Amino acid sequence: MGKKNNKIGVVYSTNPDFEYTYEEDEVIETLPPNKQTLKIQLDKKQRAGKQVTLIGNIIATSDDIKDLCKELKAKCGVGGSCNESEILLQGDHRDKVIDILTQKGYKTKRIGG
Repeated sequence: MGKKNNKIGVVYSTNPDFEYTYEEDEVIETLPPNKQTLKIQLDKKQRAGKQVTLIGNIIATSDDIKDLCKELKAKCGVGGSCNESEILLQGDHRDKVIDILTQKGYKTKRIGG
């Protein structure tokens, strides 16, 4: 996407010295594990009664989240998915996930029962 599409406010100006203001893409950097507190919770809303383990509040690049997701899925032996700020694992694996993340240096907080 070029700068043309990121202009803020003014569409056209007759002032020859006018400079457009552009939106800056927000760059997300990965915080070290000891500076993050990940939220672990069990969820079954909007999932036809099936349970999933949600790992949220992740502050990392999408590549780092994908790597962590892949590792958690392999160690838990389940399927799942990830997006820009959370990981979803099929089934109730809260205790195992908390153990794995604690060993990697993350602080974890169990949300819900």
